[in-house]
Amino acid sequence: MDIHIEGKKTQSTKELIEQGKSYDYVITVCDETSAERCPTFPGPAQRLHWGFPDPSAFDGDREVRLEKTRTVRDQIYHTIENWLAEE
Repeated sequence: MDIHIEGKKTQSTKELIEQGKSYDYVITVCDETSAERCPTFPGPAQRLHWGFPDPSAFDGDREVRLEKTRTVRDQIYHTIENWLAEE
């Protein structure tokens, strides 16, 4: 997978809302144990929730955590592909 994230940073929900942009879809990917803490966006966007494990909660050495994180990344990628094919 050729995704370059060097120099990128996450934005908080607050930052995104303050930008005043509107969204057609808001997709949350919090794991099921954290779903109630997933951010919410105001407005008419269609909301979808795709629960995935939280990589920050993975145990093991660096290589084990990295492999688990890659698995989640691939799951998200395939979920997006399938969703786009249905739209």
